[in-house]
Amino acid sequence: MYRQNLLDRITVEKGKVGGKPCIRGLRIRVIDIVGWLAAGMSKEEILHDFPLLEEDDIYAACEYVTYILADFKPENVLETISH
Repeated sequence: MYRQNLLDRITVEKGKVGGKPCIRGLRIRVIDIVGWLAAGMSKEEILHDFPLLEEDDIYAACEYVTYILADFKPENVLETISH
């Protein structure tokens, strides 16, 4: 149940940041949060820099990426890149 509650925080709205997945209708994209984490920002730094975010928003972004990657097939991407 907790996983679905996290995923419920992800919104996609036509015309808002190019229709990319965002957090709770904010103009903060899932990919931005994951990118900040990958760049070494701590959860605390992200929450400090973006006070509208909540701790579960960060977990939701990670959960969303996990959900998307579960069906990801790298060979499809590699084939596209090589052409």
